[in-house]
Amino acid sequence: MASKSNPPIHSIFLFLGAIILLFILAPLLGMILNTTPQGLFETAKESEVRDSIWLTLWTSMAATLLFAIAAVPFAYLLARRKFPLKRVVTGIIDIPVVIPHSAAGIALLGFISRNSVLGKLGSAVGLNFVGNPAGIIIAMAFVSLPYLINAARDGFSAVPLRLEKAALTLGASPMRVFFTISLPLAWRNILSGLILMFARGMSEFGAVIVVAYHPMVTPVLIYERFGSFGLKYARPVSVLFILITLAVFILLRALAKEKNSDNDE
Repeated sequence: MASKSNPPIHSIFLFLGAIILLFILAPLLGMILNTTPQGLFETAKESEVRDSIWLTLWTSMAATLLFAIAAVPFAYLLARRKFPLKRVVTGIIDIPVVIPHSAAGIALLGFISRNSVLGKLGSAVGLNFVGNPAGIIIAMAFVSLPYLINAARDGFSAVPLRLEKAALTLGASPMRVFFTISLPLAWRNILSGLILMFARGMSEFGAVIVVAYHPMVTPVLIYERFGSFGLKYARPVSVLFILITLAVFILLRALAKEKNSDNDE
């Protein structure tokens, strides 16, 4: 007889889970094992690669922090208020996730080109979005914003409404309630959304390559080397970028966990 603590269906699910994990890890491990430490070291010494990785990291972080200023309060509004066409609005938020990102890049190119309203405003202050880190930030934010908004909305929805009402009854202003009750209690979801948005921005290729082929973020550099020189030259850059992004992602997760632990005390 099967043990009640470990029924056969759990073994089946475990086997299926192992297949999924193997599917995710096998290509990555194969790429890493086919890259020599010497090749990785030589790639890391190239200024083009270092500049590309640094550009990818800081533009993605900038996109996350800049757009979070508006995204987090908007998520609170979606969680707490009912208004006409709310379902339409939530559907619009998810559009960047479902459309081809090359199409998103084409749409953004028309939005930020020199002949557009935004492009003319930028030109007035000496800023050209196309082929500029500013354009990269916009492209990264466009495709990654849904992750932050949806995570923050779920976090605010989980905050007990009675706590906010109690604070309002005691004389606290809506602004104070937001910053002292709603935001701290939803912080875990918001932080998770920030990390996901940052990670998604770093990996973006389709929208960025349309808006700014140069300067090259790392996904574009990998594509350029693969197209020009083949797998042998693209693989070391890919491995180096994956290792660095994993290190950054693990660090952010560790900091988030430490932050959450401090809040629980």
